[in-house]
Amino acid sequence: MAVLVGKRAPDFTAAAVLGNGEITEKYNFAEATKGKYAVVFFYPLDFTFVCPSELIAFDHRLEEFKKRNVEVIGVSIDSQFTHAAWRNTPVDKGGIGQVGYTLVADVKHEICRAYDVEEAGGVALRGSFLVDKNGVVQHQVVNNLPLGRDIDEMIRMVDALQFHEQHGEVCPAGWNKGKAGMKADANGVAAYLASHAKEL
Repeated sequence: MAVLVGKRAPDFTAAAVLGNGEITEKYNFAEATKGKYAVVFFYPLDFTFVCPSELIAFDHRLEEFKKRNVEVIGVSIDSQFTHAAWRNTPVDKGGIGQVGYTLVADVKHEICRAYDVEEAGGVALRGSFLVDKNGVVQHQVVNNLPLGRDIDEMIRMVDALQFHEQHGEVCPAGWNKGKAGMKADANGVAAYLASHAKEL
C-alpha cells in the first residue's frame, strides 16, 4: 500500500456524474479542485451494502465541507450510467438519492490503481484522501470492505489542516475545532501538557 501523504495527489480525467446530475465524459480532478481543498474517497461498488450509508453520510455533511472550501469526489469502478441510476434510486429502495457531489467512473481501474487502493478482487478499498489547495495529500486512511468510514473524522482532519495552515501550530491528540493547538517546540509541548494532559 502506497503512502501518498506529502506527495501530489494523482490527477485524473474520467467520465462522471456531477452533483447537479449532469453526466460529463471528461471530468478533470485538477481543474475541478483548483483553489480548493479536496476529499477523494473510493468505495467498492454502487448498489451494495455499506457504500450507500457512506455516500449518504457525505451528502448530509456536504454543506460543512463547502463551508471549508472542500470539493468532495466519490470514485468507484462503476460506469457513469450506473452512478446516475443509483442517484435516481430512492434511499428507501437502497439508492443514495440526489447526492450533491461528483461521482467518478473508474471503469478502467486506473484511478484506484494510481491511489493504490485496488483490492485483490478488483474493486476499490474504502480509501479516503484529503488534498490541500496545492494538490498535495495531507491525510489518507484506508478501510477494508466491511468497515464503514466516520465522515465527521474527515471534517475534523480538514479543520486540523486549516488550523495548522492559519496559525502555524500543530494539533495534538483528539484536537477539535475551538481547542488549543500546540507550538511545535519543546516549550510548546511542555506548556500544552501542563494544561491539557489530563484531557488526553
